[in-house]
Amino acid sequence: MRIPILKIKEYLLVSIQVELDDQTVLEFQEDLLNKIAETDARGVVIDLTSVDMVDSFIAKVLGDVVTMTSLMGSVTVLSGIQPSVAITLIELGITLDNVHTAMDLDQGILILNRLLEG
Repeated sequence: MRIPILKIKEYLLVSIQVELDDQTVLEFQEDLLNKIAETDARGVVIDLTSVDMVDSFIAKVLGDVVTMTSLMGSVTVLSGIQPSVAITLIELGITLDNVHTAMDLDQGILILNRLLEG
């Protein structure tokens, strides 16, 4: 199942509403990078509010996505990280250094605006 990626002005908004597995997260990575290339999006908000479980592979791919989007000239904010996901990331020793985060999608958009507008 593909994860929808919406374009609003110069941003891409992604709300992950499906259970993530290895194949889905890899398809998402490819789809998002292609969408950035197609649209010249300056920013991306990935909302993880509905994601309540990640494993080390999915966490690594999400971190890689943030790095890859940065290499393509887009700023990415992860929003809505659930407590169980935060705990799992720390327990797995995964740190998402230099990753902008927000409590929810609205705050993610505000942070993205601030980062891109100076």
